[in-house]
Amino acid sequence: MKIFCVGRNYADHAKELGNAVPEEPVIFMKPKTALLQPNTPFHYPAFTNELHYEAELVLRIAKNGKSVPENQAVAYYDAISVGIDFTARDIQAELKKKGLPWEKAKAWDNSAIIGEWVPLNELILANPIHFSLQKNKETVQVGDSRDMIFTFNKIVSHISDYFSLNIGDLIYTGTPAGVGGCVAGDVLEGYLEQQKMFELEIK
Repeated sequence: MKIFCVGRNYADHAKELGNAVPEEPVIFMKPKTALLQPNTPFHYPAFTNELHYEAELVLRIAKNGKSVPENQAVAYYDAISVGIDFTARDIQAELKKKGLPWEKAKAWDNSAIIGEWVPLNELILANPIHFSLQKNKETVQVGDSRDMIFTFNKIVSHISDYFSLNIGDLIYTGTPAGVGGCVAGDVLEGYLEQQKMFELEIK
């Protein structure tokens, strides 16, 4: 199982971090050890002083493929959820200054949170998909799939040009504006429309 992530897929988020809006999907990966397993507590990492949440729509790959045409990509994912791509922002900033890879800031153990899966159908995909993140019962992020720079199909097709897609792979499709810090004791809740997908307490 592979975890693909898309960076800077919402213009407002790119701008809030001072990044240029990309002309093609920005792809990075997390290892499978990054996925927090069910009933496993999430602990604030000892190596960072600036842990940031990034709520995202997550797709589940349901079909093996390579070099998938964009107009056929919808056949390769079958479910959606809301997750968090946690980032050690202070470490990421230092790595970016040195022109180094981001893995230590993005891909550490338990840095990827996933909620419950909702099966996809044509009706869901034909309409805007809304999601949000609450921190301690206050809404801190709101996302709308219409605001994505690159669509689900574009992302799936682009990734498949470089990497084989396998059943069970995950794609974190990017975070909207509103990312921010969290501390031990905070409770994060992710919503797809009005449905709660996960609840996470930071230990």
